[in-house]
Amino acid sequence: MIVYGRNAVHEALRGPRQVSAVWVTRGAARESWLADPGVPLAEASAEQILARCGSEGHQGICAEVEPFTYADATALLTGSPEPLLIALDEVQDPQNLGSIIRSAECAGAAGLIICERRAAEVTPAVCKASAGAVEHLPVARVRNLADFLGEAKRAGLWCYGADGDAALDYRQVDFSGGVVLVLGSEGRGLRPRVAAGCDALVSLPLRGKIESLSVGAAAAVLLYAAAR
Repeated sequence: MIVYGRNAVHEALRGPRQVSAVWVTRGAARESWLADPGVPLAEASAEQILARCGSEGHQGICAEVEPFTYADATALLTGSPEPLLIALDEVQDPQNLGSIIRSAECAGAAGLIICERRAAEVTPAVCKASAGAVEHLPVARVRNLADFLGEAKRAGLWCYGADGDAALDYRQVDFSGGVVLVLGSEGRGLRPRVAAGCDALVSLPLRGKIESLSVGAAAAVLLYAAAR
């Protein structure tokens, strides 16, 4: 996998994945953390880096890293005494997935769960959008999200789904203990079976004229509410 962008490459060098090479423009090479990256470092033009990564957003740097390894979803349920997890129901935009991974890692979540089908997966674009947080947050894929929520409840975790029409305000919820926060896809929200698999549906109050928050913004609010 070729990851690109300053933060994505920096965190790849700090994370568990093996980095085999880094290409950087002369201007971007001034970053202090590139003084001794511990891997082969080669100077390249912006055009050469674009040809390698395929994105104009490379910020003058890209790196070759080993493929991303997904975590085991069941292991996330028991990996810590009271895990904070976030599950995404067919979120398809790589930018949304990346931003949610970043928020989850910053909030101290134990992991993130995505669907195997009809959903964004971890790609170089997601690595960039997460500012490299994907290198430090376990991400698991499941075939059936509703079944996973059932497994989470049997493990003693509470599952809360985000629904703009829910009567329960998220500020009224006690998020203590192990928690799975469940957010739906862009536009459609939670699928009926996934919503039914939650212990409760919660809403975020909207005081403006716009009818909904983005899934990334909603995730950040709920993550920090649960972390608190």
